[in-house]
Formats: sequence, C-alpha cells, structure tokens
Amino acid sequence: MAIITFSREMGSGGIPIVHQVAEELGYTLVDGDVIRAAADSYDLSQEALQQIDEKPPAFVENLDRQIELNMNRIQLIVLEQALSGDVVIYGRGGQDLLPGITSAFRVRVIAPFEERVERWAQREWIDPDLARSLVRKSDQQRAGFIKYYFDRDWTNPIDYDMVINTIRVSNEMAVRLIIEAIKDPYLVEKNQTCKTKIRDLIIQKKIQIARLDDERIKDIWFNIDVVDCHVTLSGHIYNENERQAVIDDTNKVAGVSGVTDNLKLINY
Repeated sequence: MAIITFSREMGSGGIPIVHQVAEELGYTLVDGDVIRAAADSYDLSQEALQQIDEKPPAFVENLDRQIELNMNRIQLIVLEQALSGDVVIYGRGGQDLLPGITSAFRVRVIAPFEERVERWAQREWIDPDLARSLVRKSDQQRAGFIKYYFDRDWTNPIDYDMVINTIRVSNEMAVRLIIEAIKDPYLVEKNQTCKTKIRDLIIQKKIQIARLDDERIKDIWFNIDVVDCHVTLSGHIYNENERQAVIDDTNKVAGVSGVTDNLKLINY
C-alpha cells in the first residue's frame, strides 16, 4: 500500500513529474480535479474551494471557523482517497495529513526562483515582471498555508524523503528516482497497520468537522486522539452543555468504538 505525496513550488515543473509517476505506476492521482469532482458530496461549494485551497486563513474569527471547516472537508477527501492505497497526493498538505504512516513517500520539487519565473512567463505568455509577482505570491501563500495549518516550515528539506531540483535533474530521471525509491523495503509497512492508522485519522477528521460545524460548541480548542477507533477527548470546555455536544458529535461518527472523556470544565 504505497502513498506518494508531492510538494512543489510554482514553476518548478512538478506537474508533469506528478502525472508521469502516477501514470507509470498506475496509481490514482489525487489533485485539484479530484477534489473539485468530490466537493458536492462533502458539502463543499466550488466558491469555497477557490477561497481556501492552499491559502492561509483570513484572520477574521467567524470567517476563519468556516474556512477551517471547509479545509477539514478537503483534508477528509484526501484521507479517504489515501485509504485505498496506491495513490499520488499532489499538494494540499498531503504529507502532513499522514503522520506516522511510514509507507508514505514524501517528495518535494523545487527550482531556483528566477528559473521558475522564466518558466511561468513562457508557459502563460505573460510579462516576466507579472510572472515574478505571481510566483512570489504563490510561494508566500503556500508557505503560510503549511505554517498555519501544520506549524511547519514549507522549505525545510528534513521533512521530505526526496527533494528534486529540476534545473539539475530531468523529468525522466526524477520519475525513475521516485519509482525506484518507493520499492525500498525500508519504506514498506504492513498493509493492515497502515489502513488502521489512516482509518483513525479519518475518524479524527470527521470529529473535527462535526465540532466546527456545531454551533453549540463555542470553544473548538480541545484535543481529539484516536487509536484503533477509540477516541480520547482532552483539553477544556466552558460548560456541561458544550461537553455533551462534543460527546454527541463524536458518537455520531461512523466507526467510533468508544469515547474516553478527559475534558476539563473551566469557568472564566
């Protein structure tokens, strides 16, 4: 059960590499097209996708809660695709959605800034100054997205299993390197163990969506841990009605085998 995640810089040439890897391996490509096609089934409008996809929050309280709700819905789409295995996840913080999944191979595709600007200007037939502005803005948005939602430096190479600089490596070589790398027995994890962990992540994500969508819960900052389908809730709530809402929402999620309530009531 292999999962490949791709992080890429705008203009780095990651798109053809991603498509060729998926095609040669016969893997399902999870990208923007797949997310847009599934959006209606997850209560996501196309307008919401345009607003939030790989962008940092607006820092307006009510708006940010809705943005986070929709972001979690996108992440649920990605996780449920990953459960099937043999997938290539393109962007959307894919690697950060799969903590502890050792069968996930994390790839980053980069190129020097000015090279990316030149490529984007040629690809889109636009002025280099406009291309420079667009590439810089894209870098800032994606870095902000990863930092806010996953508290990680987007550029840190230690977070990736392979970093490919497309000014030094051809697309064909990049594809071969990735395909050979995922055959390494060191990356292989027992199929059922991997699936169990992803199912726990899916349950956790569904509970996060439920609490964000529940107007009875004003304070959303408590922890949800899931191990073998058993949920442990910790952190604090403001009143007993909020506690009951949290537990009700958790019990409604399919697959939950039990709930441990470690929530603490704090009156301010």
